[in-house]
Amino acid sequence: MGKKKIPMDKHILKYLDHPLYGSRVIELRHLYAPELYDRRIEPYLRAAGFYNVFQIRKISGQTVLINALIERWNPVTHTFHLPIGECTITLEDVALIFGIQGTGLLVTWPTNSNHGSMVQECLMNFGVIPTASECRGSFIKLTWLRNVKYGIILITHEAMEHYTRCHIMSLFGTTLFADKSGAGMHWKFLPLLRDIPRIRTYSWGSACLAHLCRSLCWATQYDYKDLDGPLALLHVWAWERMPFLAPIRRPPTFPLACWWNEWDSPSIEFTRWTPAHFRQMLDNITNANFLWDHVGNAS
Repeated sequence: MGKKKIPMDKHILKYLDHPLYGSRVIELRHLYAPELYDRRIEPYLRAAGFYNVFQIRKISGQTVLINALIERWNPVTHTFHLPIGECTITLEDVALIFGIQGTGLLVTWPTNSNHGSMVQECLMNFGVIPTASECRGSFIKLTWLRNVKYGIILITHEAMEHYTRCHIMSLFGTTLFADKSGAGMHWKFLPLLRDIPRIRTYSWGSACLAHLCRSLCWATQYDYKDLDGPLALLHVWAWERMPFLAPIRRPPTFPLACWWNEWDSPSIEFTRWTPAHFRQMLDNITNANFLWDHVGNAS
């Protein structure tokens, strides 16, 4: 997951008794919801394969739970180490939680930081180009994407496609591939968005999962302070696979993340749980507490 090797000797698990790093609490960055959209572009979102994930709204996070899971993440095997064995988030989990497929063409691109190429891609995908102040290196500011989207008059097929691409890029920057800044999105994805029906042929689920694994790997380092990536995926996976950790119970739904939209618990007990509390719960986990089969059924 990336070119840099994660040093195991800096794993937070080795520093839990350290007077300074033992009390470290990773902050969760940008647990945003996908943005709302004009319903007239729904057929385009369905054609692109992103309709389901756009039904997810804001999901409140549990920082202490995620910190306890990070302590058990192995950067070598990309698995959580539990007393009952190794477990991890799978492509099936991504498909059921987010409603995006994990099969298809690899989401890959040539390395290109040329500003002229970015301008050309923006013109092809959005019909307009950002100014220098609306970019940050190879990143396009999400504020610019939103302004372009809201300024589009949806009266032609071309306008619908421009709006759809803006909306998908915002999804990438806030939900699927969010970085620590939460302010921009790399233009490298734009060549894959040129043809709306072809978008669904790519394995966006595997790219999203790879991004999360990479973020978890770096978060295991004792001197790291925050975690980015698809955090809604991580939360829902933990709650679905280990229901005894979940603040509420849920009936089946699809995608699974939708059940946790704006969730609220009738009890405030879970708000008092500490990292030590979650550590103990994970230490005491049994096979009966973990759902090894898939988390639900797609409909």
